[in-house]
Amino acid sequence: MGNLSDDIQSKFKNDRLKALVNIKYTANWLNSKETEFFKPFCISPQQFNILRILRGANKKMKVQIVKERMVERAPNATRLMDKLCEKKFIERERSTNDRRVVYIKITTAGLQLLEEINESGSLSFLDKLTNEEAIQLNNLLDKIR
Repeated sequence: MGNLSDDIQSKFKNDRLKALVNIKYTANWLNSKETEFFKPFCISPQQFNILRILRGANKKMKVQIVKERMVERAPNATRLMDKLCEKKFIERERSTNDRRVVYIKITTAGLQLLEEINESGSLSFLDKLTNEEAIQLNNLLDKIR
């Protein structure tokens, strides 16, 4: 992985088009790296995202709110949560006032898993960016959106 034009053997009409393709190409590359990173923990990046949201909330949350906060909207979020329940990383609780409302919360096992992931080291390719470059990249991506 280096120069986009070399990697995909293509030329571009202009730098803006190249930037768009580069963002998509890099997003796909990052997704595969992320999936590879989480494989030893037997969870997906989306499941990690759910656990991270619940840890940050520090209390039970409505399933719908968790779905809305996910970085990558997953149409199969309920199935992802089912698997996390099976692994005892989260617990479900139905509302006593409205049976249609379901709450979830992270368990001690889920918190321990997140700690284990944190201790395992970071995604090393991110170390290639300085803090200033990371800030600049975040600002540019925010500007695009």
